Amino acid sequence: MTTAEVERTDRELPVPLRWRPVFQEIVRALSEGDFMLARGIEGVNPLSPDLAKFFADYVEDYGATLTPLPDDTWKSSIYLYDEGYWQVLVDLFTVEEGRSDLVLFTRVYERGDAYAFEPWSLHVP
Repeated sequence: MTTAEVERTDRELPVPLRWRPVFQEIVRALSEGDFMLARGIEGVNPLSPDLAKFFADYVEDYGATLTPLPDDTWKSSIYLYDEGYWQVLVDLFTVEEGRSDLVLFTRVYERGDAYAFEPWSLHVP
């Protein structure tokens, strides 16, 4: 995935179309219990065991079952630029609630002509 035409602004904007498939893969993995993202997703390093445990424990404590991302998630998920990376907030959905209060927080870095995605938290803001 080459870089181009992603704004560097502190305004909240909709998640770029070119990034959405990566987020769909990340959330599909999480919804299937792969909290380390060990399956391998292009541009995404596996999560550390500690971070994966935090994600898994948070979802369990929340008490609902994550689902893959529906198209509706892009109506409210946003990104903005923050000194060297883009901060992306993806609204998550659950079987029980549909749109939930859970949000996946990810930093996206430009790496040459590609992007590197670093999920760093999953919680209710």
